Parts: sequence; C-alpha cells; structure tokens
Amino acid sequence: MNKKSLTERDICTKFINPAIKKAGWDMMRQVREEYFFTDGRVIVQGKLSTRGQRKRADSICYFINQITLLRL
Repeated sequence: MNKKSLTERDICTKFINPAIKKAGWDMMRQVREEYFFTDGRVIVQGKLSTRGQRKRADSICYFINQITLLRL
C-alpha cells in the first residue's frame, strides 16, 4: 500500500484511529475527530473587525469530560 496515495482522512481511519483504540481510549466518549478548537483570531482594522481562520485537529483526546489531554 502506497501511503502517499492515501488522503489525510484515509490515514486517520486506517492507522491513527486503530492506534488510539489499541492504547485503550474509548472512541465514543473520549475522542473527537475533525474538531475545530478555536473560532479564529480576531482581526481589527479601524472600526471593522473580522475573524481569521479556525484551527482544526484531526483528533482530540479527553481524559476527563471536557479536559483536553492530547491534540493530534
């Protein structure tokens, strides 16, 4: 299998998610996939304001409800 021909989502599905499961994480309760964790930087120019690009993580692992432990 040529990993260079796979998409980012394919790599997550075939390699990263099984490794997270094997490490003992509960994928339904402790892991969020394709998650935006910021709203983007606020950019102010004079009286105008806008938001920059949001940041996204492929996977975020939560040890206890809503306490982030790891961003991948």
